[in-house]
Amino acid sequence: MKYLFIIQGEGRGHLTQAITLERLLVQNGHSVVGMLVGKSPSRQLPDFFTRAVSAPVSQFESINFQNSSKNRKPDMFKSVFYNMLLFVKYFPSIRYIRRQILDSGADVVVNFYESLVGFAYMAHRIPVPQVSIGHQYLFFHKNFGLPVTHYPGHTGLNGLSKMNSFGAKKRLALSFMPLPDDPKHRIKVVPPLLRREVIGLRHPVSGASPRVTQGDYILGYMLNPGFSEDVLAWHKEHPDVELRFFWDKWSEGNVKKIDDTLSFHLIDDKEFLSQMAGCRAYASTAGFESICEAMYLGKPILMVPSHIEQEINAFDAKRNGAGVSAKEFDLSVLIDFAVDFVPNEKFLSWVESADMLILKELESAAEKK
Repeated sequence: MKYLFIIQGEGRGHLTQAITLERLLVQNGHSVVGMLVGKSPSRQLPDFFTRAVSAPVSQFESINFQNSSKNRKPDMFKSVFYNMLLFVKYFPSIRYIRRQILDSGADVVVNFYESLVGFAYMAHRIPVPQVSIGHQYLFFHKNFGLPVTHYPGHTGLNGLSKMNSFGAKKRLALSFMPLPDDPKHRIKVVPPLLRREVIGLRHPVSGASPRVTQGDYILGYMLNPGFSEDVLAWHKEHPDVELRFFWDKWSEGNVKKIDDTLSFHLIDDKEFLSQMAGCRAYASTAGFESICEAMYLGKPILMVPSHIEQEINAFDAKRNGAGVSAKEFDLSVLIDFAVDFVPNEKFLSWVESADMLILKELESAAEKK
């Protein structure tokens, strides 16, 4: 069968999922005829993505978050106002998505949480079945168990998730743990979609040694470079602890070395993964993909959520034993937690069943009922 991918370009999670899924489909005799990636003036498509995929890649103007003045967290009011004010400029993108779907000859559209896909299916009668994939769909699963009084922004987030998957035949909800399906919401619960490079760190080719080690440094990742102020402040008080942080601040070049024990690196997926395999512990803004990678590699995690989605990620990850959360990058909290940390072994087997379960759902998506 032929598949067309449409991908939200924010962060690295959806992009790495698309890389993995393309490989899985091609290995099983299918083809990916194209990848459409949402873009905006505030984000640049990383080189690691274009190097890793085989299908032709094209981009279109899409909805994007507007950060706060300190460049630490998305400003939700500002984001909604900005995108509503300029929504008319996305009409060509919606028409472009429709045209690409119809012209591609795809049997199935796979939507990696791109909002304009939902609008395209809402505005046009697109006959090609859509499968939406993302961990956010788990948040309105009947058995998720979110204490909603602690997360007042969850209603808006769930509304966004339902909107961007409008017209989807099924929603594949990536989850830290198995849950029954939720037919009312067309939710199929599946494991996280980790790249073969991550799996290979625990299961190397024959004759090679496992490459997961425990070094002396703490690894970090921040999408919003404003958080670097927290890191610099903590480093000033703890200069003997080596810190290696990845960010997407293109203006600073590949590596910004502060001193012998603190450096900031431009996001490069291969290098990031190598550093994660050897780190002592991991700190991030609670993006789902990197949490899963760190859990799979047995690394204790500090999560510093920057918006409601990441707050819920942190809640879910904590109850699955992944780590701790904080309001800022106080790495002392992570060091204390790591002393008694025990990896979640059930998570490993759940992740390793992903290929079979996800492939089954995608192959059945084109079946008429």
